[in-house]
Amino acid sequence: MLFIGICGASGSGKTTLAEELAHAIGASSAMLKQDAYYFDHPELTFSQRAALNYDEPKIFDHDLLLEDVQTLLAGKAVTRKGYDFTQHARSDSEELIFPGEVLILEGIHAFYDPRLRDLMYLKLFINVEQDICLLRRISRDIKERERSIDSIADQYLTTVKPMYDKYIRNYIQYADVIVTRGGKNARIVEILAGYLRDALFD
Repeated sequence: MLFIGICGASGSGKTTLAEELAHAIGASSAMLKQDAYYFDHPELTFSQRAALNYDEPKIFDHDLLLEDVQTLLAGKAVTRKGYDFTQHARSDSEELIFPGEVLILEGIHAFYDPRLRDLMYLKLFINVEQDICLLRRISRDIKERERSIDSIADQYLTTVKPMYDKYIRNYIQYADVIVTRGGKNARIVEILAGYLRDALFD
């Protein structure tokens, strides 16, 4: 199994690239989203949970994510983890994710944990202008997470941009390939898919 990591800013197109790449490779694949692995905080009120910094690395359960990756790489299924962004709470399910020929992990801190990085066959960093990322984030958060413009703007200024500057933009140093223009860059998807097919089937 080939383990691929996709990292980049919020709104850069990580999920789109993961889906486009999985489709283009033409092999069985499993996909994990790092933002399904936020720590749960049932001891906090909704307002307290909403005020947490969801863009800093330690908000994620890296140990659980590593455990699921190792389990899939060993050829065993894992339960699907989830997170309800409208309630700021975990929403895991009993649905199983089965291992395939390709495992793709995408997330803003996908390259944070060296234990995960060491397992990755290919590390992709999506490099997109921050104003484009912000516009995409606004559209997504309004449609999918029931957020207001004011709350999106406040979060962007207080956590998203500072954490990007402190951490995320620096992950580019770990990348094997830097992807521009986001997840719908058809040419790079075609090139990467060809490279991965060769690695799988040669």
